[in-house]
Amino acid sequence: MNRSIRKVAVLGSGIMGSRIACHFANIGVEVLLLDIVPKEPNEAESAKGLTTAHPAVRNRIVNDAFQNTLKANPASLYSSTFSNKIKLGNFDDNLAEIKDYDWIIEVIVENLAIKKSLYEKVDTLRKTGTLVTSNTSGIPIHLMSEGRSDDFRKHFCGTHFFNPPRYLKLLEIIPTPETEPTIISFLMDYGDRFLGKTTVLCKDTPAFIANRVGVYSMMASIKTTVDLGLSIEAVDKLSSEIVGRPKSGTFRLSDVVGLDTTINVSNNLYAGLTNDESKETFLLPEIIKKLQENKWLGDKTGQGFYKKIKGAGGKSEILALDLASFEYKPSQKVKFEVFDKVKNLPLKERFSILLADKSKVGDFYRKTFVDTFCYVTHRIPEISDELYKIDEAIKAGFGWEMGVFETWDAIGIQQGLDLIKAEGKTVAPWVAAMLAGGANAFYKIEKGRKLYYDIPSKSYKSISGTESFIILENLSDNIVWKNAEATIQDLGDGVLNLEFRSKMNTFGPNVVEGIHKAIALAEKDYRGLVVGNDSTEAFSAGANLAMLFMYSIEQDWDEVNMMIAQFQQTMMRARYSSIPVVVAPHTLALGGGCEISLHADKIVATAETYMGLVEVGVGLIPAGGGTKEMALRCSDMYQKGDAELNILQEAFMNIATAKVSTSAQEAMAMNYLRKTDQIVLNRHRLIAEAKQAVIEMADNGYTQPKQRTDIKVQGKAGIALFKAGVTGMRMGNYISDHDAKIADKLGYVISGGDLSYPQNVTEQYLLDLEREAFLSLCGEKKTLERMQGLLTGGKPPRN
Repeated sequence: MNRSIRKVAVLGSGIMGSRIACHFANIGVEVLLLDIVPKEPNEAESAKGLTTAHPAVRNRIVNDAFQNTLKANPASLYSSTFSNKIKLGNFDDNLAEIKDYDWIIEVIVENLAIKKSLYEKVDTLRKTGTLVTSNTSGIPIHLMSEGRSDDFRKHFCGTHFFNPPRYLKLLEIIPTPETEPTIISFLMDYGDRFLGKTTVLCKDTPAFIANRVGVYSMMASIKTTVDLGLSIEAVDKLSSEIVGRPKSGTFRLSDVVGLDTTINVSNNLYAGLTNDESKETFLLPEIIKKLQENKWLGDKTGQGFYKKIKGAGGKSEILALDLASFEYKPSQKVKFEVFDKVKNLPLKERFSILLADKSKVGDFYRKTFVDTFCYVTHRIPEISDELYKIDEAIKAGFGWEMGVFETWDAIGIQQGLDLIKAEGKTVAPWVAAMLAGGANAFYKIEKGRKLYYDIPSKSYKSISGTESFIILENLSDNIVWKNAEATIQDLGDGVLNLEFRSKMNTFGPNVVEGIHKAIALAEKDYRGLVVGNDSTEAFSAGANLAMLFMYSIEQDWDEVNMMIAQFQQTMMRARYSSIPVVVAPHTLALGGGCEISLHADKIVATAETYMGLVEVGVGLIPAGGGTKEMALRCSDMYQKGDAELNILQEAFMNIATAKVSTSAQEAMAMNYLRKTDQIVLNRHRLIAEAKQAVIEMADNGYTQPKQRTDIKVQGKAGIALFKAGVTGMRMGNYISDHDAKIADKLGYVISGGDLSYPQNVTEQYLLDLEREAFLSLCGEKKTLERMQGLLTGGKPPRN
């Protein structure tokens, strides 16, 4: 059956239901979001004389829930305009409409009887072949479909999204014994390609995979915190970015998620597990019980492990719970000596040093790492037959950069076993059998593919579903050229990839050299070039300001001028080469990262791309062709008959306010992406999709474009418009004198200079204006103060 999903019904509009509905709207699907009818009008409704017969009352629950989701930060929608794809209603009036929908997702209260009652109605209304799935995280999937029709049971399974669904990439697929295999395959593929998820096929075991391991790890960390007498601030530092985990660490994460969620999962696991040798870890420690009694459940109740208060002068102050006294005290910044030894090392190289530390830092890591290592070995084959599924679930569901088995590999299996023995723990027998059979790692790379150790066959196998992924980390044998901050890899099929490797992938001399080298190599022997990387931090955070700041302080204007000119030439080299250049941005694409994207033949971006020309924040304007390119793109829109000054003003404001898109869709609305560019939902597919775009352009007979000489600029009319706006903003004290000076220079450049009437100019003319304005701003004391603030404290001053 050639199945497609055009319309999705989401039953239940709570936090998860509304956000799942939003994510389907993000991909263009028509959504029906339903919830219950209130039992009676509330006070405000009664005051208006409304009864339960009035639509406003009947849909109050779904309306309120959806509005709360739209107001929430971070946003669940790629663009606020996508909300029009979601129709709201209630179970009594609108449930019959599900007959026209392709997929029905249940997201109601975690009560089996209530769920089964709803399914009984759904079974009579749905059309044959419609998918029905549940987002439950705590009820056995097979129990839900009991008593339903054969067709219902064949098309039913669990689809467990993680909150927030837009941002957390895990989708657990949990079939029942009666689920059709074709349905499982369809959902695994659909979740990956259309929803951008890491889809993990799970067994119908308590808490499935991610929560089973993730909550175990959290509870083990909490208990170790108490045993070692550590502060919650210390443990949050130890269990965060330094080991490749979210900045929230352990206790802050609990506050964000809600301690009640952790308690419910832990209690359910403790009650439901019968053959788990470590189930006592899920037994709530006294500190958790006390927080529960006090109703200190985290952000939702205003306090948990942390508490925010208004301090002196109305300034917010963060308090942290002292676990010994159970009183709140000012949160303390903690420093660990061993962190200085590892902070600049690749993640894989940090673990052995941290585990060897002789202080409580090492004690914490040894206890918690050993605990989790042992636990996951014993969960095979209970929760998964394949070890990679445990790693994929914990990474995608809890935001870990490396899974448990990947971390163990980084340490070394034997070294891990030595630590386990020293802690008096034991692993499952299959680990020793694996080593005895000559396999000394859980994973290995072969011909650019990551293989995992398959326990039943005692051999290495490829990870299902990743065949079409290109992961640059796995291509160490395909390196064509490299320097300290840039690497060129052969992706095969005549396509090269240029990967930035500087801090935050910023542009410096080495990266600029890499761009020129990659294009030269591609023009000589290849079909085209992809510019992309696998960084989890940023595609590129822009130019490396350190050298620019140094030359500006020394007033070496010839060097500054040459730097700007070289950067402009590099961007133009990417735009006007004889081979197709595709740029693959993701996460942050700021300043120069945005500019190289603007100069690509095509952008293939992830949906979560945050793009912007942000130079005004450090007292400058975009001068790597960014201002020029926006003037060019505005000119192209003029020729379509749109209001010219309005279009130019929007581009000006995006740059003048350093606006950063909140998604690739918004970047398209800001004219940073064009309609011919491509948005990819699944980050793992980004490089492969960019490579395919290069191949298609090459196969279609790519020819080198010529520099533009037909860019229509507004001249004095544009300058006057922007000058009036800037003056008004300054008079209202919305901006400083220096902000006004920067905005005036930006307005001058994007308008094409002091031309007496609108006329056509060349790209080089606009690049020269950019460079002149940029150079003059580098000589401003307040610009230098802003640059220094960013370089030394991470935040430029408002001066």
